[in-house]
Amino acid sequence: MLYRIILSLFFAVSLAACSTAEQPSRTTQATGAVASPDIYGATVAEQVLKKGGNAVDAAIATAFTLAVTYPEAGNIGGGGFMTIWFEGQPYFLDYRETAPAAAHRDMYLDENNEVIEGLSLVGAKASGVPGTVMGLWEAHQKFGSLPWEELVAPAIHYAETGFEVSEKQSIYRENLFQKLAESTNFMDYFGHMEANTTLVQQELATTLSRIAAQGPSDFYEGETAQLLVAQMERDNGLITLEDLSNYRAVWREPVVSDWQGYQLVTAPPPSSGGIALAQLLGLKERLANHFEGVSLNSPEYVHLIAEIEKRVFADRADYLGDPAFTTVPQADLLESSYLDKRAAEVNTHSISVTENVKPGLEGYHTTHFSILDKEGNAVSNTYTLNLSYGSGVVVTGAGFLMNNEMDDFSSKAGVPNAFGVVGSDANAIAPGKRMLSSMAPTVLVKNGQVEMVIGTPGGSTIFTSIFQVINNVYDFNMPLADAVAAPRFHHQLLPKDQITMEPYAQLAPDTQQALTGKGYNLLTQGWNLGDIQAIKVSGDKVEAVADPRARGAAKVFEY
Repeated sequence: MLYRIILSLFFAVSLAACSTAEQPSRTTQATGAVASPDIYGATVAEQVLKKGGNAVDAAIATAFTLAVTYPEAGNIGGGGFMTIWFEGQPYFLDYRETAPAAAHRDMYLDENNEVIEGLSLVGAKASGVPGTVMGLWEAHQKFGSLPWEELVAPAIHYAETGFEVSEKQSIYRENLFQKLAESTNFMDYFGHMEANTTLVQQELATTLSRIAAQGPSDFYEGETAQLLVAQMERDNGLITLEDLSNYRAVWREPVVSDWQGYQLVTAPPPSSGGIALAQLLGLKERLANHFEGVSLNSPEYVHLIAEIEKRVFADRADYLGDPAFTTVPQADLLESSYLDKRAAEVNTHSISVTENVKPGLEGYHTTHFSILDKEGNAVSNTYTLNLSYGSGVVVTGAGFLMNNEMDDFSSKAGVPNAFGVVGSDANAIAPGKRMLSSMAPTVLVKNGQVEMVIGTPGGSTIFTSIFQVINNVYDFNMPLADAVAAPRFHHQLLPKDQITMEPYAQLAPDTQQALTGKGYNLLTQGWNLGDIQAIKVSGDKVEAVADPRARGAAKVFEY
């Protein structure tokens, strides 16, 4: 088979020769970099770039590889966003999932108009129409330089011959696996996944081989489509062959805003992440005098950030959704005078009353990777199944997991989703609609040159995590590795006055005591805040960092 020939060439340099022991920075013009959520994605990106592929080629190959080696979030049964800087211009590709034609506003409510617990999270009815395969194809059609089948080949290799399951990959067994086993076929495919063993996915290898040969036509109209719809029919899901054949990825204008002499290039709606990140940075910039002399993660710092985040989440809840279905006041939300007004509302000394924080205008599991090529092109890609392992439904005969992205709609106005965020009619369920997201794949550019490529998973904590790392680097002059490893926290308006911390790195005890005294409720949740994958360019020095919270790998290499 053709892909076997490609594989023999592709893996001429062994995995062992591409370990994470490589230096995380280089000073040369002929430098490429990748920060990936696992070693397999990082290795594949390096190989593609060294073979002459560009950043988009490497992103496509990495995304397919993670669909095999990172099954809790990497996917072909989900969707995502790709922010691209290519030959000096910004681009944004929306391959977010869409609601099936049979979906409707009240589909997760019972006869008493109450939300049915779990229906939007587990099982076939939780899945939107997947966009990943079409999105990667569109990216290849516009920017790809290597053959499509060559970019899918590494994923086929890892599915067919297996990959080693990591210790961190199996942490979900005790809680999540049991819940998925109750109503899906998840355990038939992943129940035997044990740390330090090899996981082979032959059905997935066959599916990827068809996609390599036929492109998206197989996934959206061919044998894979037939298998997906058959699974939906068995499990009372909603996705039909017509839904699949009607799916389109969309090229959109990215959010581009000025910040401290940089251009922030990030995600537009249907993501809330880009607008929210731009608002966070803009509001903090306007409150600079209140941050003077305030140390990182001190009680004063945490309070000021929480006050800013409170207002950003209030705007998110009311104004943001799929621009094809609702008018999103993007320009108004980022307009300078509006940000001045919102900054002036911040209570710099005490907690603003949550009920008084209104929208300001008149009238977990995801994964991310960042890639930079030697020409200065960059890709920041975030894609997802939503929660870990998505809906738990595996397409029998095709071997891939389906998303549970329908939970990102507002099942009912004012009722929190799995991440605790609320929404309004702007994000209500409708056929063909794209659900609101917090994903914020981002590139920072200065004088036409990429300076940072960054992103993370984390649901509603995505843009607050990116915001804190950018602050750490540019406002506190921290080295990139330290900036990524530093403690992070989160506040999102609701639950009321709650500051969320993480097991990895909690706020200092005296800071916690001071915040409690101020009236905040502190919660250390069971998972960490994000998995940042970042690349930073300073002159001719390139750095890449994978978040120490997870199992990522970062590489900087000459070629």
